[in-house]
Amino acid sequence: MLNYNTMQRQLILPEYGRNIQRMVDHCLSIADRDERTACAHSIIRSMGNLFPELRAPENEHKLWDHLMIMSGFNLDIDFPCEVIKAADLETAPQTVAYTQSPMRYRHYGKLMQQMIDKAAAMEPGQERDQMVLLLANHMKKQMLAVNPDGVDDAKVFKDLLELSHGAIRLDTATTRLHEFKEMPVPTTGKKKKKK
Repeated sequence: MLNYNTMQRQLILPEYGRNIQRMVDHCLSIADRDERTACAHSIIRSMGNLFPELRAPENEHKLWDHLMIMSGFNLDIDFPCEVIKAADLETAPQTVAYTQSPMRYRHYGKLMQQMIDKAAAMEPGQERDQMVLLLANHMKKQMLAVNPDGVDDAKVFKDLLELSHGAIRLDTATTRLHEFKEMPVPTTGKKKKKK
């Protein structure tokens, strides 16, 4: 009967292959510690031949870590460097603290809300007016991504008034936003040859 890989045991690090795993298993069965250490060094040389970038002195510890993992953390030899322990692989990552603040209009995004707050806190003047106009145009562009049929300036001004808590007021009679159009798809310039 044929011996298929699916019938054999699962490899711990399959990138090294079944032969390297057999060498590691043989190394574990050696009783003499010095002989076992010599065997481990020869396995590291074979693993380094498979992945030459790991033979560099700054990366060689990775080969020893992989050897320890492949041995199931049971290899007892004189390691030339500090190797990984089983507990190091089981550490849970630290939880990331996300700020869960409610967003009224998700299509504008959190950064847009923060920029509107900054613009609302600015002193009235030309710089603030330019900032508000830039924000309103950007809001219109973001709204067009959600609603490609078209966006009314009055809707953007209403949203801006609401997001700024009444601090920024724009009027459709005095302010007009850019008219954004969808860019045409560029042609490659290559013409297909007729056969």
